[in-house]
Amino acid sequence: MDVRLWFDPICPFCWMTSKWLRVVARQRDLAIEWRFISLRLLNAGVDYAAQFPPEYEAGHTAGLRGLRVAARTREEHGPEALDRLQEAFGRHVFEQEPVPDTADARETQGSDAFLEKVLTTADLPIGLATAAADTAWDAVVQAETDEALALTGRDVGTPIIQVDPPDGLAFFGPVISRMPTEEQAGELWDHAVGLARFPGFAELKRSLREQPQLPSFGVSTDQVGITEDWHGGSRRQHR
Repeated sequence: MDVRLWFDPICPFCWMTSKWLRVVARQRDLAIEWRFISLRLLNAGVDYAAQFPPEYEAGHTAGLRGLRVAARTREEHGPEALDRLQEAFGRHVFEQEPVPDTADARETQGSDAFLEKVLTTADLPIGLATAAADTAWDAVVQAETDEALALTGRDVGTPIIQVDPPDGLAFFGPVISRMPTEEQAGELWDHAVGLARFPGFAELKRSLREQPQLPSFGVSTDQVGITEDWHGGSRRQHR
C-alpha cells in the first residue's frame, strides 16, 4: 500500500481528510489501506464528564460500535468491502442535515438500525451489524489504535496517516475543514508528503479549527465554519 489512514467513523476530520485522500489517490495512483483508531478506546481512562462536552462519550461509543462492524467486515469480506464501508459511514454520519449536539443523537449513530443502513449503502449484509455489541472485536481495534500511536506518539488525535508503509513516517493530520479543489488536493498532498519524508520532521500544528464544511454541521462549501479552539485533538474542557 502507498498510504495508510487510521479512522474513527464518527470523527468529522477523519472524514474530511479521507475525502481529500480519495481525490489524491485518483490523481497520484495511490492505494489506500484503511485501519482503525478508536477515540473511545483512546480515552478509556478519561473522565468524560470532566473533560469533554456531554455528547462526546455517546459519540465515541457509537464510533467504537461502528469499528467493531468494520473489523468484522474486513475479516469476512476483505479490504475492498472495508473501503466501501468507510465511505458509507461518512455519507450517513456527515453528508446529511445537521445532527443535534446531544448524547441521544450521537448514540443513535451506533444503533443497529443506523449501522444496517450504512451496510446497505455499502452493499454488505446487514447481519454484520451484530458485531457492534461484540467486544471480542475490541482486541483488533485496540491493536490498530496502539499501532498508530506507536508511530506518532500519544499526544495526537485523528486522523493518522502513514506514507510509504510499513516503514514510512506517520503523522497526525492533515486536519482540514475545507475540501480542496482538484488542483489544490494534489498540491496539499505534495506538501504533506514532503514534510513526512523528511526524517527529522516532528510537528506543524495550530489548535484553532473551523467547523468543517459538512452538511451535518450546517456549513456549506461556500461558507466558513465557526472557529473553535481545540486541545489535544478534541474540544476538551476541564471542570
